[in-house]
Amino acid sequence: MILLNLLLFIAAISVLVIGGAMIIKSLSKIAAFLHISEYAVGFIILAFATSLPELFVGISSAINKTPAIVLGDVIGANIADLTYVIGIPILLARGIKIHSKKTKKDSLWMIALAALPLMLMAIGNQISRTDGIILICAFLLYVRKLIKESRQFSKEIGNNISRKAMVASVFLFMIGLVLLYKSSDYVVKYASLLAIDFSVPPILIGLFMVAIGTSLPELVSGISAVLKGHDEMSVGNIIGTVIANSTAILGVSALIFPITANIFVFTASASFMILATILFTAFVEKGNRLSWFDGVSLVLMYIFFLIVEFYLRGFIK
Repeated sequence: MILLNLLLFIAAISVLVIGGAMIIKSLSKIAAFLHISEYAVGFIILAFATSLPELFVGISSAINKTPAIVLGDVIGANIADLTYVIGIPILLARGIKIHSKKTKKDSLWMIALAALPLMLMAIGNQISRTDGIILICAFLLYVRKLIKESRQFSKEIGNNISRKAMVASVFLFMIGLVLLYKSSDYVVKYASLLAIDFSVPPILIGLFMVAIGTSLPELVSGISAVLKGHDEMSVGNIIGTVIANSTAILGVSALIFPITANIFVFTASASFMILATILFTAFVEKGNRLSWFDGVSLVLMYIFFLIVEFYLRGFIK
């Protein structure tokens, strides 16, 4: 039974990733057709698109009244994004240049907004519906700031997209949404069953298995961006995704159903997420380049996180 649930979970995650990849590909072409700037694509469109798997998982887990899964997913996905998801592109590109001062400023915003839901959780031992409204408002204020900043950048994605390709991209986008909608229900269903099978809190399943799966779109888009020479887009994608996960995803989920979780696992994983956020920001702020050494450090940090969490698992009753 455990093996069957695991296989079905992997199948659901695979469909979720395929749907996310379809949406990213279609939105990139739509952005090129509309002559949207590279800055806007990296910080707004790709960041939101790559967060859609987390959003659909969050909605499904809230509807099914298993909110700990989305909390674990968001924390785990943020840790993954800030470590190996950006670390691997850095290694492949042998360093990523940071051209804009805006990127450094947004990394500081990321620390504050990533910490916001953790503070709300610590205050009330849950993320309530009121907290959800606060998180959504914080996300909207950040998006408003980004839209204002995007007007200062004129560099566009250098692709010539025909009207026919544009129509096909819209169709692809719709198919991707359907796949996300359908697969997210099964991801939550089998994640809940696996938590029972392995006798662990649901937040742990969200923290590792669900988070790794929903982070794959960010990894693919980050690698694609650096290989095409859009270095800063990959960094902007990570910053935007972490902010979207921490505010919009948790906010929408909490509006549907208040979020609670095992406090021991939450405290340990949340502390690690803040540490990863600060380390990533320190690398961004220290100069005009994320070096190969920075990439190695970030990947090793995720490995260390896995070791610590699996060790702590032995103390969870």
